[in-house]
Amino acid sequence: MKKITVLLIALALVFGFVTGCAKEEAAAPAAEKTVEKAAEAVVEVDTVEAAANAYFADFPGNRIIPTDQIMAKMDAGEDFFLLDIRKAADYEKGHLKGAVNAPWGPAVAEALAWLPDDKPVYVNCYSGQTAGQATAVLNVAGIEASSVKYGYNLGIAKTEGVDAYITTDVTAAPDATGVKYDADIKAAVEGYFNAIPDKGSNIWPASKVKEALDAEEITTIVSIRQQDAYDAGHIEGATLIPWGKGMQEKFNVLPKDETFVVHCYSGQTAGQTVAIMRLLGYDAVSLKSGMGTSGTGDSGWANEGFPVVQ
Repeated sequence: MKKITVLLIALALVFGFVTGCAKEEAAAPAAEKTVEKAAEAVVEVDTVEAAANAYFADFPGNRIIPTDQIMAKMDAGEDFFLLDIRKAADYEKGHLKGAVNAPWGPAVAEALAWLPDDKPVYVNCYSGQTAGQATAVLNVAGIEASSVKYGYNLGIAKTEGVDAYITTDVTAAPDATGVKYDADIKAAVEGYFNAIPDKGSNIWPASKVKEALDAEEITTIVSIRQQDAYDAGHIEGATLIPWGKGMQEKFNVLPKDETFVVHCYSGQTAGQTVAIMRLLGYDAVSLKSGMGTSGTGDSGWANEGFPVVQ
């Protein structure tokens, strides 16, 4: 009897152990799922940051269109939208046919109500720099925007045969389009344009940049030109982050606790870059007319005779 009793106890212990292990193994996946769900629950995505980073992560090109291409599109009857962000008085003196005026600043924030999201939007300012900023910010909002190369004064007005495409007739803003924006992104975009009257256009002339460097009020210059141009001559101490796909991955080397200056060749792609960086929390401004090109006349760092190093 003792042997039988011991055997039964032993079997009971073995059975209990096996059953317990089976229950633990069965419970393990559920526990793992609970941990996974808990981990997923604490992950928060900043929609503004994600959209701003996507601007360069999903880079389709420089988002700049020359005037002659717009003229060709007009002739072909293509469907697009023209946005002129110059001052109203300058717009009224002459603009591309069909262009709607929304002066740089709060008026562009208001334009979100009627800008289309189902066709290309071409933005022009005076020289391309504020249009570059507008282009980037509007793309973050979900609008397919590009800037007109060199703006009105240096681009549109100097294009051969453009007179036939210019008018003084005012085109009224269309009715609200009913575009649905992410609430956080819409607030950030409106905030960007609404801040312009108080903070300025985020563009510094070369003389101001030189004075700030000499006084050590700023210490960081970012060149977004390509390596060969940088090697040929750049502002002393400039950090190189070449313009193009994936450049947002290198922004983390830049300070968020000071103002710094971004420059390209003529100021247009620097305008786009500055807009994205400001949405990401950097206090960035662009160098007026960049290093300077033949298209920027006498404006621009090198064109104005400021020093470069190799």
